[in-house]
Amino acid sequence: MTNTVYDCKVIDLPKISGRKGAITPIYGNIQVPFDIARVYYLYDVPGGESRGGHAHRVLQQLIVSVMGAFDIVLDDGKEQRRVHLDRAYYGLYIPQMIWRELENFSSGGICLVLASATYDECDYIRDYSEFLRISQTPWIV
Repeated sequence: MTNTVYDCKVIDLPKISGRKGAITPIYGNIQVPFDIARVYYLYDVPGGESRGGHAHRVLQQLIVSVMGAFDIVLDDGKEQRRVHLDRAYYGLYIPQMIWRELENFSSGGICLVLASATYDECDYIRDYSEFLRISQTPWIV
């Protein structure tokens, strides 16, 4: 089965609010449809800059804007879709073999990424033409 941009879903995360603020707990295999093996965040991205520009062969991710806002442009090799994230209690689930570009970071924006595996450079597809070739022949992944 090949994933499409419509397999990428915005997930409502729990928001527990009180007079002293709010907290959003996230658990692997509960809110996130995978075990969480790695957590990292992007910050100090200059306003208007972009990140990403790759796909993963196997890795799945949940991306959350914990502060500020940014757009994620999703591409499955046939269709594109843009998702705007600007709340700490929404996460975008991205399955494997979806090209992603993170764009239009607001000043002070922080992007939290929960990943299904530890870092492995071999899992990255960083060349878009290679991604298109592989996405058209999924048995290559």
